[in-house]
Amino acid sequence: MDQIHDKAELLEQIQISRDLLAEVREQLAHVFIGQQELVHQVLCALIADGHILVESLPGLGKTLLVKTLGKLLGLEYRRIQFTPDLMPTDITGSHIFNMAEKQFEFQPGPIFTQFLLADELNRSPAKTHAALLEAMGERQVTLDNHSYPLRPPFLVMATQNPIESEGTYNLPEAALDRFLVKVVIDYPHEKEEHNILRLYLNNQYIEERIEHEVETVLTAKNLLAIQRLACQIHVEESIISYITSIVRATRHNSYLYLGASPRASVALLKIARAAALLAGRAYLVPDDVAENVLAILRHRVILAPEAEIEGRNVDDVLKESLAGVPVPRPTNEPAALS
Repeated sequence: MDQIHDKAELLEQIQISRDLLAEVREQLAHVFIGQQELVHQVLCALIADGHILVESLPGLGKTLLVKTLGKLLGLEYRRIQFTPDLMPTDITGSHIFNMAEKQFEFQPGPIFTQFLLADELNRSPAKTHAALLEAMGERQVTLDNHSYPLRPPFLVMATQNPIESEGTYNLPEAALDRFLVKVVIDYPHEKEEHNILRLYLNNQYIEERIEHEVETVLTAKNLLAIQRLACQIHVEESIISYITSIVRATRHNSYLYLGASPRASVALLKIARAAALLAGRAYLVPDDVAENVLAILRHRVILAPEAEIEGRNVDDVLKESLAGVPVPRPTNEPAALS
């Protein structure tokens, strides 16, 4: 999609994109119950062309979410189960000697997909995480001085167990910073859990439900067009100042040992634009920024020892920091879509 200069056409394209994404949500609800915050952040990450980190216990439906979204979005998807003995070449692939051709041939690994679930990422050591860094940052894999591009769009949804769990490693800052957002999810509500059980009453395999009840709504081409459309969402100078002030406030908070970098500012802008598009607006409002601060910053800052001693967590500190930043009042807002 080329740059749209006509306001009416831009609003029309945003309307179409919003309706398509609403259909994705509706279709997803046929097999995936609850976890609306996770669904919202995954869609925002898709629109913003970023990766998502999910912290949760096993068994909360993350694999199901990726499988279902893969079909809804017309994307190829794969899953990698991270274990302590997983090697980088198990992810990227390797060169195998072809006896018939008398030469080495590249055999691509599971990372050569469009929607990758990296399950229990923090059960593997840092050298294995490193295999993901180039792919996530540059959308390519380099092996033996050869670079192999990944087919766009490319999204990694990684899960990690709480660090208190047995057999887990701390993810290094370089790996964490590659993720656009981090979502922390808990067990579903009682009503949602009842509805999950009802899905299994007819003894139908969930894969059959995905096959027969979920229809492809988008294509990779559609998604790439939506990503480009999000880049045309209008941002006032006051919103830019708001984002800058929020991120800079983390660097002067006594409860944070390490504040957020300028990359966090860029991430906050991208996710806010995605949220505005999901809401059907061609411009940002402060809530688009404020409602995504935790997801963008919680994995990019480090608590100071005194905060941990006082029993504070990252989310609490970030909420207090956000509350101290004045909220701008944008002027001359374009009319929202009905």
